Amino acid sequence: MIEIKHLKTILALKHTGSLANAANQLHQTQSALSHQFSELEHRLGYRIFVRKSQPLRFTPQGDVLVKLAEEVLPIVRRALDTCNEPGSVNLNIAIECHSCIQWLTPALQQYRQTWPEVTVDFHSGVTFDPQPALLQRELDVVLTSDILDDPRLHYTPLFDYEVKLVLSPDHPLANRLHIQPQDLIAETLFIYPVQRERFDVWRYFLQPAGITPHFKHVDNTLLLIQMVAAGMGIAALPHWAVENFEKQGLVVTKTLGEGLWSRLYAANRHGEQHQPAIREFIRLSGQHAVNNLPFVKQVGVSSVDGSKVMQQSGSRL
Repeated sequence: MIEIKHLKTILALKHTGSLANAANQLHQTQSALSHQFSELEHRLGYRIFVRKSQPLRFTPQGDVLVKLAEEVLPIVRRALDTCNEPGSVNLNIAIECHSCIQWLTPALQQYRQTWPEVTVDFHSGVTFDPQPALLQRELDVVLTSDILDDPRLHYTPLFDYEVKLVLSPDHPLANRLHIQPQDLIAETLFIYPVQRERFDVWRYFLQPAGITPHFKHVDNTLLLIQMVAAGMGIAALPHWAVENFEKQGLVVTKTLGEGLWSRLYAANRHGEQHQPAIREFIRLSGQHAVNNLPFVKQVGVSSVDGSKVMQQSGSRL
């Protein structure tokens, strides 16, 4: 059976008038192109063009294939162009990174200016577990630091960020350069009201050391930081999330161990990362974060499938 690549080759031969010129246009060697024609002619059972003819002359069957290429290739090109346009679609986005809202909102504004055809719906909530909703097709993109072991999901890295201990300026630990797990054994650690296993400070800092402080749930980031500033407890948050408060002298941040780093991903159903609206949201949001957030690092690794869960421990990147 003839393929699209064969039609492209036949049309290149028609336009250039020789195997050598067609090979240059297609960025192939003349030998490879000649072999492709011989293989196709063997498959079809007839010659496509007359060898060594000057000017190059197609056989009657070759003329039919030239006409076919001239009709089919523009149709294919238009169809692919249409596939690369977002069209009128809805994009449902949710976050598991509860402090991401402060940078995601301007990123969404930029995205909507670039892609006005796309209607963006944003879902949030500290008790909301969005990745199952992603699998149920209620959502299209989830921003998360957690990778589920599920081949139906695909994870694109957005950026790396450091999780810092957040303290009031007069806290006894505020003078420490580095914080060790045992330093927090008698502390009240504010966390969002989700399972503690989802927090890096627990999984990779406290739990391996056998240290369990008193955990207290707080619903939102602003309230949490205010409670820390008032000396009511401590927290572990992305450094960029508390930068403005630290500049005002309301809180101080300290390094956990040798540095506790996490990675934010955009999760979607496997295969849909190539859909234009989703692909561009992921690209623009990651670019916006790297360009505008302090204390983050651009990720230089490839994306991850849910069936290939990253092994993360200690001071991780």
